[in-house]
Amino acid sequence: MADTASLRSRNAAFWAGAAAGWIRHADRQDEVGRPLGAPAMDRLAARQGERILDVGCGCGGTTAELATAVGETGAAVGVDLAEAMVTTARQRFRPDRYPGIQFHVADIETVDVLPGGPFDAAFSRMTLMLLADPVAGCATIRRSLRTGGRLAATVFRDGSVNPWLSAAMLGAAPHLGPLPPLPVGDEPGPHSFADPARLARVLTSAGFTAVTISECDVALEAPDDADAVAEWLIEVGPAGAAYRISPPDRQASARAGAVRLLDRFRGPGGGHRLPAGLWVVTATAAA
Repeated sequence: MADTASLRSRNAAFWAGAAAGWIRHADRQDEVGRPLGAPAMDRLAARQGERILDVGCGCGGTTAELATAVGETGAAVGVDLAEAMVTTARQRFRPDRYPGIQFHVADIETVDVLPGGPFDAAFSRMTLMLLADPVAGCATIRRSLRTGGRLAATVFRDGSVNPWLSAAMLGAAPHLGPLPPLPVGDEPGPHSFADPARLARVLTSAGFTAVTISECDVALEAPDDADAVAEWLIEVGPAGAAYRISPPDRQASARAGAVRLLDRFRGPGGGHRLPAGLWVVTATAAA
């Protein structure tokens, strides 16, 4: 397995290249991807007037949801490693419509505390599993919370309960150029927290207490447009950067390959139903 510095460098390069796809599909990510964060959003139960941190805010949809929950007297602060996505988030969700909303570029593994704190709570949708040094990243979250502050987050379980995650990449890859290296073992990636015991150890080592981890099964309901769904999943995945620099004929072949592997997720009544198996984690910031 690569050392932490190499993994951080790889992460930074990946997200710089992936940002364009996430920006292009930001509305779809907010709408179709909402079930991936909804269980943690429910557990967090943000209240009026609270200060909430959104870790891995992407293009800002979850931060805007939190800003609505905390109201004009509260604050919702989104942080993300990808500068282009943070710029997009600021453009999509302005303070004149969402009082108290802020967005910052930050690498949570290397900063001491995050701007805007101390926070009453922190939320994260599918980000903790992507950290090169998850103990360092979670420790920064803990230091940015007030003592007793709460954390609610989601991560994927193993690949067997998330079968669609690899389908778009596997279908597209033969038609594209070189792809980024896929994660090995505990390296950052969708299934790095497949073992909930590891997730519990990370949070405890980072200074959290009262850690709870529970299974949750959700489904993403995507439209009955196989080509568009394939392109979306290719662009937000590891094949996205290679897809965007490929000529149109190769892009079309990549989409067709992804469509074939995604066909089993199309329902008889139309549309795609993508099953997702999550861990929902809650924890409390120790002193």
